[in-house]
Amino acid sequence: RWRNNQDSRSAPRPGSSPVFCGWNSVFYEDGSRMNVEFVHERSSLAALAMPTVIVMTLVLVVSVLFHTWMLSRRYVKLGNMIPGPRAYPLIGNANMLLGKSHDEIMKRAIELSFVYGSVARGWLGYHLVVFLTEPADIELILNSYVHLTKSNEYRFFKPWLGDGLLISSGDKWKSHRKLIAPAFHQNVLKTFIDVFNDNSLAVVERMRKEVGKVFDVHDYMSEVTVDILLETAMGSNRTGENKEGFDYAMAVMKMCDILHSRQIKIHLRMDPIFNMTKTKKEQERLLGIIHGLTRKVVKQKKELFEKNLAEGKLPSPSLSEIIGKEEESSKIEKPAVISQGSMLRDDLDAIDENDIGEKRRLAFLDLMIETAKTGADLSDEEIKEEVDTIMFEGHDTTAAGSSFVLCLLGIHQDIQDRVYKEIKQIFGDSKRKATFNDTMEMKYLERVIFETLRMYPPVPAIARKLTQEVRLASHDYVVPSGTTVVIGTYKLHRRED
Repeated sequence: RWRNNQDSRSAPRPGSSPVFCGWNSVFYEDGSRMNVEFVHERSSLAALAMPTVIVMTLVLVVSVLFHTWMLSRRYVKLGNMIPGPRAYPLIGNANMLLGKSHDEIMKRAIELSFVYGSVARGWLGYHLVVFLTEPADIELILNSYVHLTKSNEYRFFKPWLGDGLLISSGDKWKSHRKLIAPAFHQNVLKTFIDVFNDNSLAVVERMRKEVGKVFDVHDYMSEVTVDILLETAMGSNRTGENKEGFDYAMAVMKMCDILHSRQIKIHLRMDPIFNMTKTKKEQERLLGIIHGLTRKVVKQKKELFEKNLAEGKLPSPSLSEIIGKEEESSKIEKPAVISQGSMLRDDLDAIDENDIGEKRRLAFLDLMIETAKTGADLSDEEIKEEVDTIMFEGHDTTAAGSSFVLCLLGIHQDIQDRVYKEIKQIFGDSKRKATFNDTMEMKYLERVIFETLRMYPPVPAIARKLTQEVRLASHDYVVPSGTTVVIGTYKLHRRED
């Protein structure tokens, strides 16, 4: 510690050098003097402590490295106990994906499942991937409150969906799932029966020009699904006058194509390479359209809700009132249907549908805003993310499932004839729109849809990243923490047992 001597003439000038030192003083060429206090005890302790700190740091680093090495060694050892194809240094089994289309990868995966059984492994570099098709093993994963972490592949969705329900894990996933569940209550869905009718009739008219031709029905199903979701999820629409809605619908469909490409093309899976491609620029353009409209609609809906709330114009009916209709109607004895093929609405509709949807359609976005304003901890950004998530998940899966159903009906003419006969029995020669209870009478069509989803699930695999080791129920294998577990729904649905 330095301090000026009280009787010194001045502090040392800049550049002045000390010429000699006393026990407590240092004298400079200009004659000034500074006193020095040496704390020998502290200096000695510091000198002794330094080697100790270095040794402790080295011990800590070595311990961490050793622990990491042991975990890595155990990770590889446990992984290699599970049957699977030969893995090569550095790349593992990644060579099996190079230059392959999505269909080729699916076909190869199915072939390998017959070779290695219901539990198989693969290595992507040094990352372990375990494939499960045994129900008992799958139950361990899906029924667990621990294994909720999404696999690394879900990162491709993050620029679009943020931390929405598809991406999030843990407590956030649980709380948001609980908040969102009421939006899919049967009575809420009934309010949109007219939306389903109008859009279904519109797509049928657009498809008439394809009669007698071979065409890709998925293009039509993708388009109509987005149209329906715009109304049911956002309370918006895609009309000729609404260019924003049209651009949004096109952007959603194109973004889905980009995400599918990133999942199957090795070079696009790597962010540094993807970021240098034209596809990345196109993704940014599309997300600008998608997020722009979502934020705009969220803002408008929120401002309208707050305005009505301030003026005492509470939304009617509320979500709880809509859902409550089911309990009320379930206590009423339902009369029989007047006749099949009647042009009149049957009595069941008068009770079940009541006048719920005519007063108010509760779009998913309306639900989220109403929920946020009644105590739920939801920011505007979180609302946007959940709306974006519903738009993606609802569009992709519904469009695929509908396309599979129509394709199979086209292939199996006898099944198509039975479906047509059932619909004819319900509607006769009537041109009336379908009611909710009409759909309840379509028993055979329902079985056709379920069987199609069994054979061709829109989501052929589900992936989770383990945060804890799992001992499988079907075999004496331990799947290490950090592994990506892939549940093969496509193969699972085709098990003979």
